[in-house]
Amino acid sequence: MRLVIDKRPKSGSPRKPSSLYPFTVEVVDAATTDDLKLAIAKQVQTLRPDRQRLTTSEKAVLEAGVALAKHSLGDGDTVYVKDLGPQIGWQTVFYIEYAGPIVLHYLVYNLQNLFYGQTFEHSLVQQCAYFMVMGHFIKRELETAFVHRFSHGTMPLFNVFKNSGHYHILSGLNLAYWVYSPDTAQGTARAAELGRPLLLAVFVGVFLFAELSNLSTHITLRNLRPPGSRVRRIPRGYGFGLVSVPNYTFEILAWAAFTAVTRSLAAVLFLAVASAQMYVWAAKKHAQYRLEFPDYPKSRKALIPFVV
Repeated sequence: MRLVIDKRPKSGSPRKPSSLYPFTVEVVDAATTDDLKLAIAKQVQTLRPDRQRLTTSEKAVLEAGVALAKHSLGDGDTVYVKDLGPQIGWQTVFYIEYAGPIVLHYLVYNLQNLFYGQTFEHSLVQQCAYFMVMGHFIKRELETAFVHRFSHGTMPLFNVFKNSGHYHILSGLNLAYWVYSPDTAQGTARAAELGRPLLLAVFVGVFLFAELSNLSTHITLRNLRPPGSRVRRIPRGYGFGLVSVPNYTFEILAWAAFTAVTRSLAAVLFLAVASAQMYVWAAKKHAQYRLEFPDYPKSRKALIPFVV
């Protein structure tokens, strides 16, 4: 099967002449999107497969691993290619995102003179908050290394700066500076108010429960996809009976417990922003599941059991 590869002109703009486009590639009739990307990369060496976004004349995106025949492509049809630019591996992105809060919390917690111009003894609340944050993000780094299997190999390099800002600023410097400040240091009235042992034990216990539950759902998702494949199945098991993305549900619960421990406006801000973003992701994933699997359980909600 011979396909024409072209660049889609911008809407309303005249087509600019090009010495490269259009060109033709030849693939077998049973070829998939991955095969086509490899054929294009042989023709244009700068267009590695991970830089390509392919669409049909109807602007339908050609998904990875899907047979071209499913998009009704035949001999002589045109496929449009977009260069996504330099790419970076998703695993590397996760390492960078989660490393930021670990480094920033460590520095702010331990270098008091640099950030506050004085030294003081951390209160029990601050010690709990420090180990909660560090434990959360170290867990995320370990999950990235040993648990997660990524359906997409890469993302545009520029996006790593945008994605990291959420973690490095909101959950990194924002949380660290205000939570470990002298206002809540040992001996202050606020430390005494927040440091009631029973309440601390309850909130830390909820945090640990949420973190372990989050890990459990990540392991469930990992086991759905054999290594090196893009297999998609309906997730089932702990947490998935009620919502489509319990990993987000448990993460929100963990940060709610952290917010209850610190009762910091910085923690409230991060919880609100993170929850809103996770709701958007959850709603999208929930819709994808229902569209992809006709037998998807109708009783499941997206993020919050019995609510939404």
